[in-house]
Amino acid sequence: MAQEFTINSSDIESKINQLLPSQGGFGAGVDFTASTMVIPIVDLTESAEGSALRQDLQTAFDLNVTAFDISNSTGSTIINTTGYFRFYGSGTPQIATASAAVILDITDGTTTKNLYVANTMRNLSSVGSNVGPTFDFIVKIDAGQSVRGTASSSSLRLAGVAKQIADINGNLT
Repeated sequence: MAQEFTINSSDIESKINQLLPSQGGFGAGVDFTASTMVIPIVDLTESAEGSALRQDLQTAFDLNVTAFDISNSTGSTIINTTGYFRFYGSGTPQIATASAAVILDITDGTTTKNLYVANTMRNLSSVGSNVGPTFDFIVKIDAGQSVRGTASSSSLRLAGVAKQIADINGNLT
């Protein structure tokens, strides 16, 4: 048989008033009560039944990827659709020119921020032997923004894939 307890705690009352403002809080002379009765809660969501896909598997690549392979091009648009996208790939700087670089950036047409840069002057051992570090990250693209790739010489290459993993509201695709 369940037991009923009356709880007089200003801390608990304050927390309930803060978390549940629609309940009007406690008025004068109203007590908060608790019970020892166990009430089971049954979760009927897909996640609880085990049919939801694990988070890491939701970002897996499939036939719905946008592949890119950029060489001798500046500011080539890869994605300009709103949403969350996973980008994976690498840049291959192969010439020893101070101004040459492989770049992946995001822009709104006014402001540009680099997401990945492989500069040809870093760790250059011999022509044709360099492979820049790989990248694997998720980018949020808002309306009016785009992700672009640059490989400023024919001896440079930026290659990879992009896959939309969620729409702009965070709903998984």
